[in-house]
Amino acid sequence: MKYRVAAVQYKLADIDSFKQFEEQVTHYVRNASEYGVEFLLFPEFMTTQLLSIGDESGEALTIDKLPAFTDAYIELFQRLAKAYNMNIVGGTHVVEVAGGKRRNAAHLFHPDGKVDVQHKIHLTPTEVSEWDMSPGEGIEVFQTKFGTIAMLTCYDIEFPEIVRMARAKGADVIFCPSCTDDRHGFYRVRYCSHARTIENQVYVVLTGTVGSLRKVDFMRANFGQAAILAPNDIPFPPAGIIAEGVINDDMLVVGDLDLSLLEEVRKNGSVMTWRDRRSDLYPDWS
Repeated sequence: MKYRVAAVQYKLADIDSFKQFEEQVTHYVRNASEYGVEFLLFPEFMTTQLLSIGDESGEALTIDKLPAFTDAYIELFQRLAKAYNMNIVGGTHVVEVAGGKRRNAAHLFHPDGKVDVQHKIHLTPTEVSEWDMSPGEGIEVFQTKFGTIAMLTCYDIEFPEIVRMARAKGADVIFCPSCTDDRHGFYRVRYCSHARTIENQVYVVLTGTVGSLRKVDFMRANFGQAAILAPNDIPFPPAGIIAEGVINDDMLVVGDLDLSLLEEVRKNGSVMTWRDRRSDLYPDWS
């Protein structure tokens, strides 16, 4: 099976209304549709842009106000997924769960209106100490018309075990929405994403935020680049890079995934890292 994916290097800038957010999101979806994209990825914390709308005094909204936008966020992406017949990972959005906890949640919007959610499992110090976030409690995989996928957000991709679990549950593609504020954080996520493709013989589709929210604390600096990554083996492009963006530019990165190539390298690759794991020496997450 082959299908076309794209990742948005979403440019954050202060806005005055939800309508401006809607217009920017719609622009990227329309752009992707012009390239025949069937699965689109937005970055982590893209909805923090809504905090810049501000309160009556013009001050930025605080993170605890972000869940109030959840219904509008879901309605927007459901409508776009249906209108453009596209699977969309709508980045992540901060939601409230039972007990008043806040979680960083990746959302997958299907064209038929279905919405799947994966809470971020590993939280950064800023998410915990400054934004009082709570971690997710498990990893799920999701069925789509293009096969089985997983959504692992930013820091999650830096933990090999969780990606191994996703692969053991059948995931062939990992969508990784990310948000990093400097070059160090970006390259941690990028290098780990590529390592996961080699270890598990899967594709990773990665993107991050660019631009700046001048009003919003902890979102004033962003360093990002989208990439569509494959295992490093002969059937795939050199260096395992199907496509990548220009660092810190506002753009869309497009590439094609061929799931049959994954099956081929798992059976007859130069190396077969999934087959050759040593469960006699370390846990077999399958």
